[in-house]
Amino acid sequence: MEKIERLISIIMILLKKDVVSTTEFTQLFNVSKRTILRDMETLSLSNIPIYSVSGIHGGYAIMDEYKVDKRLLTSSDLENILAALGGLEQILLSEEVELTIKKIEAMVSPLSPKGSIQVSFYDWEGRSDILQTLKRCQEAILARRILSFDYIDKNGAKTNRRVEPYQLHFSETSWYLRGYCLHRMRYRTFKLSRMDDLHVDDKTFVPREDLLEQEHEASYQPELVAVKALISPAVKDRFIERYGRKSIEPYGSELFLATIHVPQNGIGFQFLASFGTNLEVVEPQSYVEQFRDYLLAMVAKYTPEGKT
Repeated sequence: MEKIERLISIIMILLKKDVVSTTEFTQLFNVSKRTILRDMETLSLSNIPIYSVSGIHGGYAIMDEYKVDKRLLTSSDLENILAALGGLEQILLSEEVELTIKKIEAMVSPLSPKGSIQVSFYDWEGRSDILQTLKRCQEAILARRILSFDYIDKNGAKTNRRVEPYQLHFSETSWYLRGYCLHRMRYRTFKLSRMDDLHVDDKTFVPREDLLEQEHEASYQPELVAVKALISPAVKDRFIERYGRKSIEPYGSELFLATIHVPQNGIGFQFLASFGTNLEVVEPQSYVEQFRDYLLAMVAKYTPEGKT
């Protein structure tokens, strides 16, 4: 067993037990008492609150403040937390998340099934760029410091913003920052991938008290329209995952009729277009016409001049 594996094992054992003797550790890892002593020194230097207990029943222990009362959580609770954190770790890799996962893993019973739930995400290269922006935004929120950056909207227009940051929000595949924009003098939500030349100011701010207004304005959602669409069995599962089984019903022998709510704008059109020929919007007629115009404009970009 390598040293790093042994150190992690020591922490996990101490989190589960009150006091563990040096002899127990030497027998468990098949190493000398001097090796265990050096391991304890290494952990102490790493700010793990380990202390020695003298006497006939002495050994090593970890401070109670470092432990969580396991009676408050069942093994199932811990497994669910680990599954959620495992997904978060892949979205936002950080030392804090990794350490939290190690602590909770130490609390799970050795008899519990391992890896019963696994969460996976695309390993997008752009995530490393977003990670840096994410960390700086998080630092600014904790320190109550104003953020300044160039913001590029969906139409490509660039504006300089100074924002009091309040909250980071992850939705589907993207990170967003909610805060009070000193340029617009209103609460706004900014997509991190559209932020450029980000700076954390030395100037601090006092959090505003109108949090209800912040929640309402910063989390603004476009108006949704009830749309009916014919879908093929190939995409049925995607509709069930997003809208539930009640959103679809059989239509003939080969299709399903889906009733969903989507915005009547580019965002909604892009979503529906992602299903390709596996989807046909049938109602309402106004939506059908606008969606058709959107598709025709897309096709026109690939149509040679002079041809239709």
